[in-house]
Amino acid sequence: MSTVMLQEVRERISKELDTVVDFWLKYSHDKEHGGYFTCIGKDGKIFDELKYVWLQGRQVWMYSRLYRTVDRFHKPEILEAAKAGGEFLRKFARVSTSNGQWKCAFCLTKDGKAVKVQRTIFSECFYVMAMDELGRVTGDKDMQLEAEQVMEQLIYWVRVDGSGLGRPQLLGDVPTNSMAVPMMLLCLVQQLTEGRDQEVVEKYKELSSWCVQQVLQHIQRNGTAILENVSPDGAELPGCQGRLQNPGHALEAGWFLLQCSAQREDKELQRAAIDKFVELPYQCGWDQEHGGLFYFLDVDGHCPTQLEWNMKLWWPHCEALIAFLMAYSQTKKPELLDRFFQIYEYTFSHFPDVKNGEWFGYLSQDGKVAMDFKGGPFKGFFHVPRCLYMCERILDDLLGSSS
Repeated sequence: MSTVMLQEVRERISKELDTVVDFWLKYSHDKEHGGYFTCIGKDGKIFDELKYVWLQGRQVWMYSRLYRTVDRFHKPEILEAAKAGGEFLRKFARVSTSNGQWKCAFCLTKDGKAVKVQRTIFSECFYVMAMDELGRVTGDKDMQLEAEQVMEQLIYWVRVDGSGLGRPQLLGDVPTNSMAVPMMLLCLVQQLTEGRDQEVVEKYKELSSWCVQQVLQHIQRNGTAILENVSPDGAELPGCQGRLQNPGHALEAGWFLLQCSAQREDKELQRAAIDKFVELPYQCGWDQEHGGLFYFLDVDGHCPTQLEWNMKLWWPHCEALIAFLMAYSQTKKPELLDRFFQIYEYTFSHFPDVKNGEWFGYLSQDGKVAMDFKGGPFKGFFHVPRCLYMCERILDDLLGSSS
């Protein structure tokens, strides 16, 4: 029975991926200035023309990955879409800062003028992803070299000296290991080393191990909780920041760790990934009354200070689908597949817009659409298609091995 159900899920996911790709190809491209609009209403109308570098990089990566690895997307229009976004990024994303260094902007005008720069590493991270994946598709070695150079700058900011990020060192600011930083660097290591020769793998081997250990520090409370922020030496922090849980982030970290454990053939890391970063976030994050995953939680049961804490967002559910399906594919434990089906039923009955295509991103606690746009400053062509793409590939492997 599970094979039949997996086949049905695979067909639904494949069709949904086609629909999502068509939506972004149709509505998001700026044919005048290049790059992509991401503030897109439910019916495809653009409601803001600012271009967010996170989302530009993610969209370039997604188009390039689909073109390179999925036969039905190996089409000229997909390649041209990726190249147009990459050209816009290379031309406008990098800006000089007041200290004479450079960063990637957070958002740009439609014609590429910088509007805002964040004091974080994430615009640069998605720039690296875009350049490396597009470079693989086009064979542009300079583009891949640029990706590696930006990666070196990121490593320096994170592990040596973060002053180039522009954040002042204030006396009351507590040093923090935010899980987003090492998990994002681990994602980049996996991107840069995938399919590369042993020399490249060795280059990033120590960084990969460091990232894994930094992520594992977020296992707290004697293994009963994943906390979003800890001290640099892995101790729990005081106050709301220290008690914060983000189930979606933990689940995403979980499948990053699962990929790493498979590459290393490390069963201990696999167990930690599944038990602590997949099962625990589900257990604490699943809304028993209405279904779906909460956005934020407080480990001690206080009401989180984030106003959207009890909303159901698209991306944690995407990460949960990947995490549980990947965990099942590696272990064949039926309870993991049961969890996947539960999350799948909630996700596909609440987020997709059957009428206009693509997914709504923001639901109330009881599952009603709270914001009906399809894209905004943070929701673009990434979490939904990446989830569908990865689940399709995992399902193909599962169905192929069972036939």
